[in-house]
Amino acid sequence: MLFPKKVKHRKWQTNRISEARRNRPDTRGITVSYGEYGLKATSASRVKSNQIEAARRVISRTM
Repeated sequence: MLFPKKVKHRKWQTNRISEARRNRPDTRGITVSYGEYGLKATSASRVKSNQIEAARRVISRTM
């Protein structure tokens, strides 16, 4: 990953998700843009880019 070596504040701020937003089902982003298969999150949490890349490699390897 490419990150700057010296920055004033290293810790990134993350957004707080409200309780109403957390319990509401998603209506946006439920269609697959490319291909026929995709990943779907079953719980609300942060996913790092290397985790997404690892999942993509496993899916492409098994198909």
